[in-house]
Amino acid sequence: MAEKKKFIRDSVYGDISLNKFEERIMDMPQFQRLRRIKQLGLIGLIYPGATHTRFEHSVGTMNLGSKLSTELGLPDDDIELIRASALLHDIGHGPFSHVSEGVLSVPHEELTKYVVTKTSMCDLLEEKFDVNKIVDIVNGKGYLGPIVSGELDVDRMDYLLRDSHNTGVAYGVIDYERIISNLKLEDDGLILDIKGVQAAEGALVSRYFMYPSVYQHHTTRIVNSMFRRALKKVIDEDIIDENDIYKYDDAEIIGVFRHCEDEFVNDIMARLDNRQIMKRVKTIRLDNFKYPEKMYKIEQKELRKAEDEIAEDYDIEKDYVFINIAEYPRFDEMKTQVNVDGKLYPLTEISNIIGALSKARFNIPDISVYVDESEKSKFTKFKLENYLDLPEIDREKFHGIHYDQIKLF
Repeated sequence: MAEKKKFIRDSVYGDISLNKFEERIMDMPQFQRLRRIKQLGLIGLIYPGATHTRFEHSVGTMNLGSKLSTELGLPDDDIELIRASALLHDIGHGPFSHVSEGVLSVPHEELTKYVVTKTSMCDLLEEKFDVNKIVDIVNGKGYLGPIVSGELDVDRMDYLLRDSHNTGVAYGVIDYERIISNLKLEDDGLILDIKGVQAAEGALVSRYFMYPSVYQHHTTRIVNSMFRRALKKVIDEDIIDENDIYKYDDAEIIGVFRHCEDEFVNDIMARLDNRQIMKRVKTIRLDNFKYPEKMYKIEQKELRKAEDEIAEDYDIEKDYVFINIAEYPRFDEMKTQVNVDGKLYPLTEISNIIGALSKARFNIPDISVYVDESEKSKFTKFKLENYLDLPEIDREKFHGIHYDQIKLF
């Protein structure tokens, strides 16, 4: 008698089938914890629908990994290995996903490796798989690695679709089926056929717009900064051990914040609970600078020193000044190799749109200073360059923008 398949009803793809072994993986406590880890961390404070979890994303990534592996004509053993690796690729994420990762000294991939190779999850996986192969795939290594973690991978495809679906921001809708049907796996990694370039362009444009709208929205960045500062304090004060962060879920960390003895941590949690968010008092877009890349050479200790000096000059408690630089706009998909009549070219050379995005990537990020709303009035003449060694302003560009604004009024 054939094994009866189990299905999960997914909000993005509909029914996703599971085999018995995948059910057992999902029933492990390490995987069930992902139900209690929000995929987008604190972005629910900006987009109320963004309450989806790493659990859903992991199942969705498995689904796309399976579709791509099948399309590539991989043997059944490899397809099962890809499905398991995709299912487990985020198993080491800490509370609120990437938000907590900004404080930790180890990336979530290292914690994933630990869960897969050193916990009871390993005992189960070893019944069927070589756990080191799973770790390699999760880290994008080896022949199969690019499927789950590469330039145009199934992880990225799922989170764009899922995050767009749950936030209501329409930019993330991508033609994943067209991309999957035009990928080939070779020694150089996943190669895109020329017929799939338009769909890949759509995916990159989607990600380009999702950054300012969702991932690097100015409110996203300050709520993340507030949370991270509180988390760093509870780690520094040995209230929790960062090496155990993979054991915590969102609710447990919230409980730690609410009940620990540190008043700052309590206050930050109360502010996040009641959406009393710090406000921007200064923003400089990075494309105002001649060499915006230089902003990413500013070290955290320099930012912290500037925050302390601003706090002292403006008579504010030092932990309540935040300087935040938006994440570097990496867009690795631009490096994807495209097959044109048997020759390989980077996507940036094939597509004028992608070439333009590569040049426009610094139109989005900025450096911003945030303080409590009650302190905003003190900052009417504030100059950030008095506190940080900023790159040279591109005067021609700056005055051009200024002139256009004057014309508008």
